[in-house]
Amino acid sequence: MNVMTMPSEGTVEKELLDFLHVRTKTVWEEDTDLFAAGGLSSLFAMELVVHLEKSYGIAIRGADLRLDNFRTVTGMAALVRRLRAAAGDG
Repeated sequence: MNVMTMPSEGTVEKELLDFLHVRTKTVWEEDTDLFAAGGLSSLFAMELVVHLEKSYGIAIRGADLRLDNFRTVTGMAALVRRLRAAAGDG
C-alpha cells in the first residue's frame, strides 16, 4: 500500500525547531510565541508557509493562513497534522 503516513508525535515539532534554529540562529521552545518574542516577521511567516507546504505535502489556504497558526511550533505542527488528516494522509 502506497499511502503517506502521518508524521509521528513530536517529529513535526523537532523538524520545525531545527528549521527555525538554522534560519534564526536561535534555540526556540515549542510553545514560545515566535512573533511576540521578536523571532519572526510576517515575511518569514510566508517562508514558513512555503516550508510547511513543501515538507509535508499540504496546501495552506484561506482561513488557515491566520498568523495565530504560526505563532508557536506547537500550533504549526497541529496545523500540519490537521491538514494532512483532512487530505486523507492520516
